[in-house]
Amino acid sequence: MDIVTGLASTAQPADRFIRDWFAARRFAGSSDRRDIGERVFNVLRRRFSFAWRMGDESARALVIASLLAEGKDPETLFTGGYGPAPLSDDERKAIATPPADAPAWVTGEYPQVLEAELTRRFGVRLPDEMAAMLARAPLDLRVNTLKASRDEVVAQLKAEGLDCTAIGTNGIRCAPANFSKHALFLSGAFEIQDLAAQIAAERAGARPGMRVLDLAAGAGGKALALAAAMQNEGEIIACDIRGAALAELEKRAARAGVTIIRTRILSGAGEADSLDGGFDLVFVDAPCSGSGTWRRQPELKSRLTPERLAALHQTQDGLLAHGAACTASRSGISRLVYATCSLLPSENEDRIEAFLVKNPDFARSEPDFLASPAATAMDGFFAAFLTRI
Repeated sequence: MDIVTGLASTAQPADRFIRDWFAARRFAGSSDRRDIGERVFNVLRRRFSFAWRMGDESARALVIASLLAEGKDPETLFTGGYGPAPLSDDERKAIATPPADAPAWVTGEYPQVLEAELTRRFGVRLPDEMAAMLARAPLDLRVNTLKASRDEVVAQLKAEGLDCTAIGTNGIRCAPANFSKHALFLSGAFEIQDLAAQIAAERAGARPGMRVLDLAAGAGGKALALAAAMQNEGEIIACDIRGAALAELEKRAARAGVTIIRTRILSGAGEADSLDGGFDLVFVDAPCSGSGTWRRQPELKSRLTPERLAALHQTQDGLLAHGAACTASRSGISRLVYATCSLLPSENEDRIEAFLVKNPDFARSEPDFLASPAATAMDGFFAAFLTRI
């Protein structure tokens, strides 16, 4: 319950928060850590229906509802002493009272404020799409073709008894496991990256010798994919306002054997006037709601507010404008790619349409890419591909 309470007052991803929480409490054994972590993620995934069941959004009520959903009696765990305080009369009453019929946003486990947006996206498919968001996500790897072939990596992983299957062009899908200490990962043979992001980077059209800008690059997963597509020939400038993320990218690039990436810290959301122009490809990896990653980061469901979404729209528009200013002026050559890990039309198609109205010298060069767990078995993801005309 302390973890669920703490997550309500931090912007830190749930997995890192849980890791740090246990690091300060080393008395917990590995089994306890696993069980607690699984319960926290179950609460985060189903917090709307759990809160509805108890008529209470507190961490304590959510945990009680999670036990009820598993057919367990909270009385046996809420005992006082070293355990949580005994159930109150109000809690016992809530447990004994059947909940009223829940609205669609509760049964679908999505924020009520996003109901119109998600209905606009999925229509009658919304229940199926949201149900798919409740499942645990698979683990996708992108083979780094600068260091290994996919056949080699798949063969070695299977020889170790791991459940892995080739997907996409250079991808491998595995049952969830910890690959951060695996010898192939440490050697730079693969990176952990969802297939949707791999496809977006592939469709960006990076080629050897290009000059590429990755705007809002973060820790650089897509920059590394672009570098592999370029066969480590050309130049990639990876920019972000977060120095720590770019420092992580530099470490990842060294591990991957990538030498063409240069990082640059920006003081604001895309200070493009301080960047050299003339890029053949600009990849705008825009900050977003993260609604496409709810399988992996269910805590994001309850963190998004209308005010936050409006601020994201402004940032996204700014990055698109700055990215356009950095593309080369050569007709038919310069490409501008806009990508988010969001399912919301207001962060995706709406931003592109608004940009095209203001920038008639750009046009879509191919259909948008949209992925979702139910439709494509990938994370929710959007990418638009524009060309200066």
